[in-house]
Amino acid sequence: MKRKLNIVRKLLPILSIVVALVLQIILKNSERQRASAKPYFTYFLAIVAGIYLLLLLLSLVIKRLELKLAYAGPFYAGVALFLNVLNIATAKYALLPVLFFPSMDRVIEMFVKDGLFLVKCVVYSLKLLLTGFAWGGTIGFITGIFLGFSKKAAYWLNPITRVLGPIPTTAWTPLALSVFPTTYGSSVYLIAFAVWFPTTLMTSSGIWSTNNSYYEVSRTLGASTLYQVFKVGIPNAMPSIFMGIFYGTCSSFITLMTAELMGSSCGIGWYVNHQKQMMVYSGVYAGLIIIALLCSTILTLLFRVRDRILIWQKGVIKW
Repeated sequence: MKRKLNIVRKLLPILSIVVALVLQIILKNSERQRASAKPYFTYFLAIVAGIYLLLLLLSLVIKRLELKLAYAGPFYAGVALFLNVLNIATAKYALLPVLFFPSMDRVIEMFVKDGLFLVKCVVYSLKLLLTGFAWGGTIGFITGIFLGFSKKAAYWLNPITRVLGPIPTTAWTPLALSVFPTTYGSSVYLIAFAVWFPTTLMTSSGIWSTNNSYYEVSRTLGASTLYQVFKVGIPNAMPSIFMGIFYGTCSSFITLMTAELMGSSCGIGWYVNHQKQMMVYSGVYAGLIIIALLCSTILTLLFRVRDRILIWQKGVIKW
């Protein structure tokens, strides 16, 4: 009985995609919706169906894949159903305002038409994001260590951190443009600032929460100050440090969208804003999809790294 249920769950996405394909072919597009050069949504559904059929064939010999498809099958079917309903509401009957809700064909068309430029924008955004993230994460980590281990450093740094940290990153835009000679430098600064505060806060909090008995035992055994910092305090604070990095990652993506509006002529955030100004909302949705995939991918990789380093906490926080 369970095996039959798993087979049904695995076949649900194919059924949902077939229904979407049939309706896409049978129903005519609304005259109010601007037509695309080719039926890209039909191609997309056919490609997805082909990939899923290949996975189904592989699941016959790979038990782990079979279990994953049985578990995720209803969700995949729900996604296909949602896209089908959205396509009917926009392309077939134009139930939503056609200016702000383009058809699925037009959204997918933007990936084809602007594909190379979108890749260039993604590379530019990743370079900007990683540079700012590296600076902000490094400075935040060092600041957090000083705050956590040195009372003298905390005396001077704590008031500064408490005053500057809560200020919204975008509020620093005028100052960043005035201080840095290039818009790229000011963008890096804004992203670094967005990462710096949560990393500093969570690093220092993790160190402060370390049980004093750990330090006392290490000190009794002859551990030096550096040993206590790098072998006791920081390892114990690693869960908090990763939380700070996660918060900083989300903040950096928000800041990235603002930073790329400051005189930039590239970047995925700039692309979304440019398409909005041109009233090409199919391009806006294409950019938003890429941003969502980028953010999700980076956070997933960070969680994989966290689970590998903090093996004893694997699965405690899930993404």
